[in-house]
Amino acid sequence: MSSITLKNIKKIYPITPEEIKQNKRAAKKRQETAPDEDFVPNLQITDEGVVAVQEFNLEIKDKEFVVLVGPSGCGKSTTLRMIAGLEEITEGELYIGDKLSNVIAPRDRNIAMVFQNYSLYPHMTVYENMAFSLKLAKLPKEEIDEKVREAARTLEITQILDRLPKALSGGQRQRVAIGRAIVRSPQVILMDEPLSNLDAKLRGQMRSEIIRLRQKINTTFVYVTHDQVEAMTLGDRIVVMKDGFIQQVGTPQEVFNHPYNVFVAGFIGTPQINFFHNIPLTIKNGDYYVTIQGRDIKLDERYQKGLKEKDHPETTVVVGVRPVHVEMAEEGFTGNIEVSEMMGSEVHLHINLNGEDIVAVIPTANLDLDRVSLGKDFTFNFNPSLIHVFDAETENNLI
Repeated sequence: MSSITLKNIKKIYPITPEEIKQNKRAAKKRQETAPDEDFVPNLQITDEGVVAVQEFNLEIKDKEFVVLVGPSGCGKSTTLRMIAGLEEITEGELYIGDKLSNVIAPRDRNIAMVFQNYSLYPHMTVYENMAFSLKLAKLPKEEIDEKVREAARTLEITQILDRLPKALSGGQRQRVAIGRAIVRSPQVILMDEPLSNLDAKLRGQMRSEIIRLRQKINTTFVYVTHDQVEAMTLGDRIVVMKDGFIQQVGTPQEVFNHPYNVFVAGFIGTPQINFFHNIPLTIKNGDYYVTIQGRDIKLDERYQKGLKEKDHPETTVVVGVRPVHVEMAEEGFTGNIEVSEMMGSEVHLHINLNGEDIVAVIPTANLDLDRVSLGKDFTFNFNPSLIHVFDAETENNLI
């Protein structure tokens, strides 16, 4: 069993009392110099130190591919390193299989890790890099050779086994780093931003390679990235993180179609979702409506049912509409096209709607391109069943 369970995991990096005082002085000075601005104290700095991860609870199933995604500094790499044993767990319990693993040494966890910077030994050939951990384990030469060559065939790098890392491309180095991990037949493979050093074309190719690799070796993967495209294409489930907290866990489609809050809705999806702020949510003849720039939009059955069950009062909300759900229409909202980006099969429009920047993704098939040229007025609408409504105060989805 290569399942992983994290229960109430917390990670605190200690800081000195003087550093805590400096942080409090900086917070006080900020409040004094900008009294009219909303100020939220940095809750990640406590008297114990810097809280990098907190209240982290997650069950990863055997042979599941889980992606931790979020902006820089959200705690995803720290979480990965705690699973690997490279960081101590301040509080909570980590189980690998059914074994409590908090204090088990990294080398005894049967986990392999692929780093962002490849971490290959420059003086060793590809073969020697891949064989190194097996030699340390004192496996017979014949078995080492068989495992290395089998991994090389899986990754299609048999032709470069005699080369040094300096003679390899970035994509080849990453394949070698992955090969060095899988050659040990680990229970779990951890990957920390493994594609971030590659160009866009290579990243796409390596994503496909990782998907194929996963099908071949069928083990548990935990993958860290800040790139939501990688998260959406690779993960069975994705874990969206912010400020050390889990924001939402679900399949890529669940997170895209039903974001739990404003942060998740804004982070997942390219181009980024359009938000309409300070929108009134009203009740008319027993049904719920949102009013966007003077137009009343009746919410779809999902929201009607959920809000009526809660007997939700009228309030102020944030409405989210994904660019791919903005449709060209004969009547609806009309704005002026300020940016028109031709992407081949689709065009990305930035529309000035009474001072709001609205992004629309319009398919170019059978499209009169003159209608989407710079400076033209553009009329659009969107299906109420595809919008998302969030509480303006809590920023959580209303259903």
